[in-house]
Amino acid sequence: MKVKVLAPRKNEQNQMTRSGYERLSGELTHLRTVRRQEVAKQLEEARAFGDLSENAEYAAAKEEQAKLEDRIADLESILSKVTVIDDEKLDTTRAGVGLRITLEDLDREGKTYTYDLVGSEELSGAAFSAGGIQRISQKSPVGQAISGHVVGDEVVVKIPRGTRKLKILAIEK
Repeated sequence: MKVKVLAPRKNEQNQMTRSGYERLSGELTHLRTVRRQEVAKQLEEARAFGDLSENAEYAAAKEEQAKLEDRIADLESILSKVTVIDDEKLDTTRAGVGLRITLEDLDREGKTYTYDLVGSEELSGAAFSAGGIQRISQKSPVGQAISGHVVGDEVVVKIPRGTRKLKILAIEK
């Protein structure tokens, strides 16, 4: 699969960091090779139990196979449509995908948060937090509100529990 690597563009909807791309690509490779073989072996063993119409092991293995193939199709679709952010060309003057953003919550005096802003497809399971830094999606309310803004800008974010007024304190790689 060919990867297009571009300098980040404002409002790009399908951006992904290099590490996110590599993680999802690695998962796809693992599913296509290791997991497919494991599920094929489970199916083979279940067939050995006899009548397939009343074989719970076979039904479970077929269900696992369907889930596996769905995930493979999802990953192939995601990876075919993303633009991988070139870390070397990141513009740290404006908040965007691939950057670490430090925010002050002006509604909670002195409370600060640091987030890695990532593409929405990168958030899953263990990837939600990396190295103690929380990751947020560019499509989340906070991600949308801060994207394109510079250090010192104040933004109002509508969140499920009301609104928050945030100030961008730092933008870094």
